[in-house]
Order: sequence, then C-alpha cells, then structure tokens
Amino acid sequence: MTPDQRVAELLETFNAAEVDLGRELCDRHPADAVGFTVVQPDLTFLDLTYGELAESSRRMAAVLVAQGVRPGDRVATLMGKSADFVTTVLGIWRAGAVHVPLFTAFAPPAIGLRLAGSEARIVVVEPGQRSKLEPSEDLAADPERRLIVAGTGEGATEGDLVLSELLAAADQADIPVVKRSGSDEMVRLFTSGTTGTPKGVPIPVKALAAFSIYLEYGLDVTPDDVYWNAADPGWAYGLYYGIAGPLALGRRNILLQAGFSPETTWKVIQELGVTNLAAAPTVFRSLRAAETPAPAGISLRRISSAGEPLNPDVVQWGADALGCEIHDTYGQTELGMSIVNGWHPDIAAEVRHGSMGRAMPGWAATVLKDEVDEIAAPHELGRVVIDLEGSPLMWFTGYADAPEKTRERFSDDGRWYYTGDAGQRDEDGFLYFSARDDDVIIMAGYRIGPFEVESVLVGDPRVAESAVVGVPDALRGEVVEAFVVLAPGAEASAELAEELKQRVKSKLAAHLYPRQIHFVAALPKTPSGKIQRFELRRERAAEVAQP
Repeated sequence: MTPDQRVAELLETFNAAEVDLGRELCDRHPADAVGFTVVQPDLTFLDLTYGELAESSRRMAAVLVAQGVRPGDRVATLMGKSADFVTTVLGIWRAGAVHVPLFTAFAPPAIGLRLAGSEARIVVVEPGQRSKLEPSEDLAADPERRLIVAGTGEGATEGDLVLSELLAAADQADIPVVKRSGSDEMVRLFTSGTTGTPKGVPIPVKALAAFSIYLEYGLDVTPDDVYWNAADPGWAYGLYYGIAGPLALGRRNILLQAGFSPETTWKVIQELGVTNLAAAPTVFRSLRAAETPAPAGISLRRISSAGEPLNPDVVQWGADALGCEIHDTYGQTELGMSIVNGWHPDIAAEVRHGSMGRAMPGWAATVLKDEVDEIAAPHELGRVVIDLEGSPLMWFTGYADAPEKTRERFSDDGRWYYTGDAGQRDEDGFLYFSARDDDVIIMAGYRIGPFEVESVLVGDPRVAESAVVGVPDALRGEVVEAFVVLAPGAEASAELAEELKQRVKSKLAAHLYPRQIHFVAALPKTPSGKIQRFELRRERAAEVAQP
C-alpha cells in the first residue's frame, strides 16, 4: 500500500458520516493486547489491556451519561498520566462528548480561563489537583459544575463525586452506541495564548487519520515496537501521539507517572525494552548532560523530537551515544505534526543539517514570500505555509468563537494556511525553521505565550508595564525572562523580583515563571505603542552569548 492509499484508507474510517469511537479506538483491538503500560511513582509497571479498557471505559461512559452528559458536551480532565486518565478520556469519547485537557502545572487562573472558554460542566480531577478548583477570584464558582475526584476520593470535599464509587455502581449496558461524524468535535484544546487569551482549537474525529499517519510514517511505530511518547497529555503532542494516535492504531504506549530524571528515563528504556522514543529536545539535552550515561544493551531503533527546533549537536550525540539519529519534526496545535524527517522506509531520506524535514504524506507545505502569496525561491526566507489543495489530512477549520483570529490563519482564496512561522526550503522540498511568530517562547518543548505571563505581572500594583521574552538556554532551548517597568513609588529590589516570580508560579503555572526579572525605566516600542520584544530578545541573546 502506498502512503497516499493509506491516507485514503484512514480518512475513509475517521472522516465517515458515522464513526463509533468506542469501537475504533478500543473494541476492535485484540482484548489481550496491551494498550498502555503505566509506570507508577515507585517505578513498578501496570499493563492495561484493550479488554480492560473496553470494560472500564464503558463504565465511565455510563457514569457520564448518568450525570447528564450528551454528545457534544465538554468534559474536562485535570489529571496526570494514569489508568484513571485513560479510562476517563476513552469514556468521554465513547459517550460522544468532547475532552478538554487541563495541564496539571496550570494555576487556577489558567484553569478557570479554559473551563469558562469550553463551558465544561464536569471536571474529573486527581486528588492532588483538587485544591486548584476551589472557587476564588481567579476561578469563578459555577453551581452547575460537578467535580469527580479520581481514585478512591482522597481530597474530595462536600458535594464532590468519587470516581471509583461511580465506576463500581455503573451499568455499562445502560449506554447506547454513540456515533459521531468525521467533522464532529472530540477534543477542545487551547493554544498557549501568544497574541492574547488562549484560543480554543476544536479537534474533530477526522484528525485521528492525521495522528495515525504521523505514528506510522513520521515515527514508524510498528506492532513490534515498544513505543514511548514521553510528552504530557495535557499538551498537543502528548495527547495526539501518546493517547489518541496509539488508540487509533492499537499500539502500546508508556505513561510515566514519576517525575523526569535522566536516571528514571534510562531505567524505563532499559527495563521495558523501549525501541521507539519520542520526546522534546529538552529530554535529549538533559540525557546528554547527565552524569549517568546510557546503559549498555538498550535497543532504540527510532528516536524522534518535537516541540522546538532540534540542535544539530544533539542529533550527532544520539547517533554516537545511542546508536540512532534523532529525527526532528514540526507541527502546531492546529495541525498536529505535518512536516517530518520521517522514519518509515517509504519516505525516509538522509537527514539534512538543520532541516525539520519534508511534508508528511497527506500534507503539502512550502514557503511563501513575505509580502505576497507567491512561492518563494529555494533558500529565500519567507513564511511557512500549508497548501490546502494538497493536504487532505488538514482538519483545522477555525478557532472556537474567534472568527477574526481564524481569518488571520487562512488566505482569502482558501488556498493557504499560514503557520505564522518563518523559514526556507531547499530545491528538494526540505524545510528549515528560521523564526517563530508572535514572540512565542518555546521552553522544554512547551510553547509559551508572553501575554499570559505579562498579564499576571501587571496585575501586581507595583508593576506598570512588562514584557516577557525567551532567552537562549543550553538545556531548555529558551527560558522565560521578564522586563518590568515599575509604577511610581515602587522600588526595585531582589525581594520584589522574587515576589513577582512567585506570583507567576501561583497564578499561572510553575513552569512559566521568569527565571530573571530585569527592572527597566522603559520598554522599546513602535510609534504606535506596540512593545518591541524582539529588541529585548536580541539584547539578551547577545549578552548570554558573551563568554
């Protein structure tokens, strides 16, 4: 079967008028096949078979239906990588509802914004995250919202429901088979908020075809592989290719509950016999810098990177230390992965220095000139775009409740999707990333929009203005730093800088806090008053580069 034939076959399944997600993502797979291996905090392993997932997700669907959830309703999860998480997500899809993932590092304001934007009325939350959902000035109370606490209900308060009790009492025979169309929404994931408040991205059932192609052709995940996508499912890469894609293909994935460390990573790779690894460049940089070397006897045959440009020296380290090159890939929340240094033999090619690869099967990508929608010459810097005339796997049609932002993403004639990223291509169609739009910061694989961080800083009455930028970092790629103009009467101090850092940690997310805060008299601006973050970024990059 050719790649184009495979694309057509997957679209026939997932872009049909009626799709039974319970069957396609679970029931049709062998009941004794392992769907997920959960590595628990004590590093013991728990296998979840498709038969077990079929039974538990039917019960979860029955729970949701009993709570009044109907097809198209949104159900949020504030959960880490666990058996309860997989059961919950599968149950949401089996009931025909829409999953709204919430990243566990988010603080209450970020959670509240996404709950309000999605209108989710049910949140399934793990015990350690329950306190974040208490009503406050950052998260408005909603009398219609019901909370289901995972596990045995530890941390539940009055009025909460307990997941284990609901599942035990559920009658899976009570739920009818719910079918959705390829255009129906199955996930509502929010962008990182690069140009304002985060935008909701409706992800339709059709997207499962695109996720499957990436696993097959981009990563070359085969039935014999022990596959590990190390990304968090609260973000696009972990959800698309660590949960949805493996379920669509009946492949096994590993879910690590323990925190990241090089030692833990090597242990999982070695003891589970991982052969196909996908992670952010930060993971590979951390492994390279660690005192613990790669253990003998590991058998990685495919290694892939996503989330930010991959350093060429890390690619070489992979070949030298792990016996396998690390292939870079490119995508967005709105696209999934679409440009790849693919591993599958049908599309594999020699990796070119600094290239993020070529358009994946089912996609067409090129570079347009800066000012007009004309294809740029080879090696000419321009705008990276998706050619919709040659992209049958394109599934994004617009943001939820944001028509103006949607129009900015598409050309007037409907031919081009503007990624907003700058780059160039060579004569053979290999693309090279040059810059990113909207001053987005990419730290450890996470796309961070400065707007949310700046908003939290300016919320302190001592701060008049702020600008947040990414600064080069050897380990994380970039780190967040902030430039702050103080209000009259406020005085700069190390104590104030620390207070502002803690403010971001508590009101947004721990990983988003500025590593340094620079107190300045004024921010560089355009004549129209727009902050020129690129000036700050260039200045700090030059300072960091000095020996």
